[in-house]
Amino acid sequence: MPTDVIMPQMGESIFEGTITKWLKKAGDTVQKDEVLFEISTDKVDAEIPSPVAGVLTEIRSPEGATVEVNAVVAVIGEAGSVVSPAPDAQPSTPKEVAPKAPAAPPQVAQAPQGRIRSTPLARRIAKEHGFDLSRIPGSGPGGRIGKEDVLRAATSPVQKAAAPQMAQVAQAPEAPLQDLASLPSEPVPLTRMRALIAGRMVESVRTSPHVYTVYKVDMTRIARLRERHGAAFNQRHGVKLTFMPFIAAAAVAALRRYPIVNASLETTPQGLAIRYHQNINLGIAVALDWGLIVPVIRQAEQASLASLARSIADLAIRARSKKLSPDEVGGSTFTLTNAGAFGGEFGMPIINQPESAILAIGGLRKEPAVLTDAEGNDTIAIRSMQYFCLGFDHRLIDGADGGKFMLAFQKVLENWNHEID
Repeated sequence: MPTDVIMPQMGESIFEGTITKWLKKAGDTVQKDEVLFEISTDKVDAEIPSPVAGVLTEIRSPEGATVEVNAVVAVIGEAGSVVSPAPDAQPSTPKEVAPKAPAAPPQVAQAPQGRIRSTPLARRIAKEHGFDLSRIPGSGPGGRIGKEDVLRAATSPVQKAAAPQMAQVAQAPEAPLQDLASLPSEPVPLTRMRALIAGRMVESVRTSPHVYTVYKVDMTRIARLRERHGAAFNQRHGVKLTFMPFIAAAAVAALRRYPIVNASLETTPQGLAIRYHQNINLGIAVALDWGLIVPVIRQAEQASLASLARSIADLAIRARSKKLSPDEVGGSTFTLTNAGAFGGEFGMPIINQPESAILAIGGLRKEPAVLTDAEGNDTIAIRSMQYFCLGFDHRLIDGADGGKFMLAFQKVLENWNHEID
């Protein structure tokens, strides 16, 4: 019997999704749980797997179509079933235009005998950690390499020895020169995600009077802690000890001292009112090839350094591989954004509404600094310095509160005395 493939409901508040890419065409053989198509919703992008094994006999909704949840978008039948021709593409309207799929990342160490079969998430993990996919045996259908295969191989001495040393600050690969004449001559409609981002940014600037304060923090102590404990931490917890969990922990500590920075404004019948949040739900902005998304670490005030490190790494990987659920990208009370990932000194971010503040992380630099000892003697030393920029809503947070928050944040990082668990 043929099996209907339906548009899944990705959350209680989501009623439709846009098909951005079909990874299979009519007539292709598919395995159970193999990715069939990609969708974009108001909250997340996701890869949708096949519910059964068989042959994709019919595609009812083409790329670019916006489809209601539970609608049938394709049919899977048995081998030898009659295959229906694919429908024509949907007309290009702002609602239904889907983003062109980003160019597939280059395969890591292509095997000479042919293409390496692997899932997008497996390729992403391998690329980020410098693992050689040709050395990893796949346990999926037809030897396809999955996430578990890469993670399992990551603990092997062969892969550890083969993996290159990663830079402390990831540098974006330089884009190739573009032939300007080959670019579209007509206006190109915004993708669904780009339109949502545009609307939210304009709304935030209109809503909140933005004020910024920039602090330079001496990260030398944190850098040395990473050097001493990084290998053991990775072995114990299965995740790299980056600067990010330290920064997140320092932000949480400062938010606990100054909860007004974790609060938000609400409109009530009596006028504006302050909503003090009972938990710190930490948003971590993740740049994607096709936009920006902010997954959330809920109840971050209860998380250890190791838990923060695991959550940050997990959310980033799943955001880039379209594996987040809608519940993981909403409800944040304070956001961190890594403006220095591409080498910038610092950024001046726009607040993620309805929050009242956002902290931008600048680039890490080694530079000369003047140190003063207890007796007032000055010396010059090479220190690891980093800028941090707090953007906040001046309706709710005064400059003094912003400064006190940043001083508390700075103190935690420069005098870190917590256990590296």
